[in-house]
Amino acid sequence: MRNKPFTFDEIFAQNEKRIHYHIHKLHIRDPHAVFYQEGLCALWHAYETYQPNKGPMSTYFNFVIKNRLIDLIRKESRDLEKKELLKEIAVCEYTSGNHRKNGDTATQLVEKQQTHVLEDSPLWSTLQRHLTRKQWLWIYHYIIKNRSIKDIAKLERTTVEAVKSWGKQVRRKLRDPIFQNQIGW
Repeated sequence: MRNKPFTFDEIFAQNEKRIHYHIHKLHIRDPHAVFYQEGLCALWHAYETYQPNKGPMSTYFNFVIKNRLIDLIRKESRDLEKKELLKEIAVCEYTSGNHRKNGDTATQLVEKQQTHVLEDSPLWSTLQRHLTRKQWLWIYHYIIKNRSIKDIAKLERTTVEAVKSWGKQVRRKLRDPIFQNQIGW
């Protein structure tokens, strides 16, 4: 360890308000002091890695604290997005209004007769054999299950643009007279 002119306790006493300043400046609500703790760790890291020949200590402290807080905001935002996605998938799969809950398990009730006709049609079986997996997913979710492009993208964990591309490919195939002959239209 190298010799430092100030102890961390002295640095902390002088720079604690710096952490609160950045929390306030970034409009962060911090009821559980998670961001304050992250700012404190950032201050410690800045204290340990500070090199006097690179610039003023205060500037370096500001830079490190602010960027660590921003990183934590981004991390929590990504975590929240993942939780929301999982929640939406669970809602689509288990609570679509067509399930009966018995304890911890959800049992699917019989769907409307019209939907069964769509799912059991020999046309769909033939079409499924002649399409790629992703093209069939588009047919199944968009046409048979009547889901939106956005919902399909969330269910399949892909982008909206990718799902739109699958739909364009299917439409192109269905307009092709040679393909229509193959599937018996």
